[in-house]
Amino acid sequence: MPKLDGTHIFQRLRERLEKLRQGKEVAARDLRALLTEEQEAVMDAAWAEQQALRKKKRARTKEAEVAFRWKTKREIHIEAYEKALVQADEDIEKTFEKLMRAAEVRAARIYMKTLSRAIAAGKTKEVAEKLANNNLTRAGLRRMDGVKVGHHSKRDKEVWGMERQILQRDASEMTEEELEQIELIKAHEKSLRRKIKKI
Repeated sequence: MPKLDGTHIFQRLRERLEKLRQGKEVAARDLRALLTEEQEAVMDAAWAEQQALRKKKRARTKEAEVAFRWKTKREIHIEAYEKALVQADEDIEKTFEKLMRAAEVRAARIYMKTLSRAIAAGKTKEVAEKLANNNLTRAGLRRMDGVKVGHHSKRDKEVWGMERQILQRDASEMTEEELEQIELIKAHEKSLRRKIKKI
């Protein structure tokens, strides 16, 4: 299982905190999984303090519990998670910087390794650079040559499908001159794509 980073922990802390606030059941191991050792120790100390408080002062009513500052275990968990969420929010910028730095280092390693292997295999520098950039694309990293290779989302494909349907429906209502114009535009775009491939 991959290791959780600060971005995952922040999201999961929010989800678990919301469950706790809604009164849903959360397993003890799941409660502790996202907390640091220090945060766990603070939470355990707060519960121990509550148990000691309950032994000293007995409350017979809800008002007395509030006056004696009694807290349920759930309330202590919520407090611990709120503090952990604040801490994760403060650390998230550092986490993103660390992840970006790791991605840059990984990209440089992949690029240089592929480049040096291709040159050692007798490829020209230009071909070696293209191979290295292709490997960066396969790894899901930014290319060194600045070319953007996009992966289209499901939503993009749905929008394009709806656009095609609208154009087909409109094409049935067009005159011959309008249809001829559309064919000319398609032919022009096709020739541009061929020129780009040749470059």
